[in-house]
Amino acid sequence: MDMSAATISANPLLIGKGLPPFEQIQTEQVIPAITQLLSESEERLSQLEANFIPTWQGLVEPLEEMVDRLSWSWGIVGHLMSVKNSPELREAYETMQPAAVQFWNRLSQSQPLYEGFKALRHREDWSKLEESQQRIVETSLRDAELSGVGLTGDAKDRFNAIQLELAELSTRFSNHVLDATKAFSLTLTQPGEIAGLPPSAIGLAAQMARAAGDDQATPETGPWRITLDMPSYMPFMQHSRRRDLREKLYKAFISRASSGEFDNSPLIEQILTLRQEKAKLLGFNSFAEVSLAEKMAPSVTAVETLLEQLRQASYEAAKQDFADLREYAQAKGAAEGNDLQHWDFSFWAERQREEKFDFNAEELRPYFPLDQVLEGLFALSKKIFGVVITPVEGQVPVWHPDVQYFQVADQQGGAIASFYLDPYSRPAEKRGGAWMNDCISRTKMTDGSVRLPVAYLVCNQTPPVDNKPSLMTFGEVEPCSTNLGMVCTIC
Repeated sequence: MDMSAATISANPLLIGKGLPPFEQIQTEQVIPAITQLLSESEERLSQLEANFIPTWQGLVEPLEEMVDRLSWSWGIVGHLMSVKNSPELREAYETMQPAAVQFWNRLSQSQPLYEGFKALRHREDWSKLEESQQRIVETSLRDAELSGVGLTGDAKDRFNAIQLELAELSTRFSNHVLDATKAFSLTLTQPGEIAGLPPSAIGLAAQMARAAGDDQATPETGPWRITLDMPSYMPFMQHSRRRDLREKLYKAFISRASSGEFDNSPLIEQILTLRQEKAKLLGFNSFAEVSLAEKMAPSVTAVETLLEQLRQASYEAAKQDFADLREYAQAKGAAEGNDLQHWDFSFWAERQREEKFDFNAEELRPYFPLDQVLEGLFALSKKIFGVVITPVEGQVPVWHPDVQYFQVADQQGGAIASFYLDPYSRPAEKRGGAWMNDCISRTKMTDGSVRLPVAYLVCNQTPPVDNKPSLMTFGEVEPCSTNLGMVCTIC
């Protein structure tokens, strides 16, 4: 029996290609899979360093093949850390993270491969490579330089130690934010405490109370649970008539992970210090310069100039908006009219908008069930980009029942890409915000075929309440740059 096949069948994280079999992946498989893959990758890297030929086929393709297999598996683990977080997964991830960082450091700082890429860049047949191939070579050289390939001795050792510490700090920072968000909630028991909340927010609050253990909670009688999760937090800040509760919720939100066992303050200081030290080791004046080395903006000064231009263009208008809002609250006899605070802005802005424009966002929810919003989005995508997006149901493993999978095709029906959509907030296991990541990257294979890309699109919008469809606010329907125009909530 083929032992490698037996190992793969016992551990799906070793498959290394295709769509991840999420329904088969178990937390206890992470450490053995990543340990084995790192060992194999170390061996293959040593072989490649000793035997490569500085051509596309002799260097880039075998390197990409090696990196692709490890990235597939480690990428799945990282993705699950964001969407299906658990203490067991954290432990496994944090156990393997140092070894993974050390391998990527070794790979990115490989002097033989760096010299190989430089030799490829200066070959006589360089001009025969496709533009995309030339771009890959040039960015590989740049990335190696930004990864410390030019460092030696103590400087290299210190750089690698910084890389490892930054990775660990980043993981701890994210975990603290998730834990601090989960740790806070308001359980309301009196009707006066939910005064002003629309039915959708009350229904969600009762559902969240049931999820927390109050089995008898109903929208009519409560109790009602308010959390720092955006679909719960934002409607409360916009509609609650209880200023004292808005203040309590607002202060809890802005101070998440800033004190106690989840305090990120020392982590932020460490991250800033280490980033500055890293920049100096690489020959830059600041970490901002390191960041811009792989971006279009020409300099830190150019970025700061643009930001200042935007500030100057908007500042006076913002001051006037605030004055108008304060005047409106005063006209309504609000006690806080003369002293509007941050926890008042959303509430009075909603009242002002409702009166000034005869617009109530809650009244629009029935027009925006998720399925209908997606139909409109996909129709617009077809009109603008000439692509046809269709759901693929029941054929693709997913990490949660709410996750959907879609295929993107040209107008002749030829598949060109696919993506997962994870639309709803799950505060117990999913980090906030909206983002996209690669699941599988687009690649031209050695046989000339093209492997089609697959993306993760992740949002945190209002979930279905009481077995009714997710009815979105207009703000949730609006495009967001963080996830390429897909629906999202405030991030």
